[in-house]
Amino acid sequence: MGTGLHELLRSLRVWDPAVTELPPLDPDAAPGDPLELFTRWFAEAAAAGEREPHTVSLATADAEGLPDVRVVMLHGADADGWAFATHADSRKGRHLAARPYAALVFYWPVLGRQVRLRGPVAVAPAHEARDDLHARSTGALAAALTGRQSAELGSAEELARASEAAWERAEREPDAPVPSWTLYRLRPDEVEFFQGEARRRHVRLAYRRTREGWDRRLLWP
Repeated sequence: MGTGLHELLRSLRVWDPAVTELPPLDPDAAPGDPLELFTRWFAEAAAAGEREPHTVSLATADAEGLPDVRVVMLHGADADGWAFATHADSRKGRHLAARPYAALVFYWPVLGRQVRLRGPVAVAPAHEARDDLHARSTGALAAALTGRQSAELGSAEELARASEAAWERAEREPDAPVPSWTLYRLRPDEVEFFQGEARRRHVRLAYRRTREGWDRRLLWP
């Protein structure tokens, strides 16, 4: 008989010292702008061997306020916000149209780090979405051309046919337009950096946007 879920959960350990480094975070030495610290942490996660440091959980809410979450890819981060993309008619696209506010969380277990953000979300100009998509891989374009994200699927064969046609078009027409493809930017009101610590004295450094800039404070773990 296989191991039960409860027993398996109890057997797992967080931040195995054999594969995880827990570097210190000195709040007094942290930069005044969270984007600078995020950029540094992102580079350190990639250098430490985090396989997909650009994956991020995106949380939205529907028109009734019911939450939803999924993993997407970070497309960029700058003074205008943290960027991600999807079809405007997908579930998350509809959520953001009804409630243009979201939260993101990055988790980089190789360093025991999380970064959490939340704030309003704006739609980037259409030409930026187009340029972003066409700078990506053929597979990304093919997936976008397949479309109908979140719609009910009749069968696996239906998907296979649509995907094959999309791949053929993406290879034949690398600049093919995808009108529903939308680039979004989350401009955070709050950014929190979480650094794990071996004795569970985790460091939580929170940035909050003010009229004068960014306010920083520590949170209890």
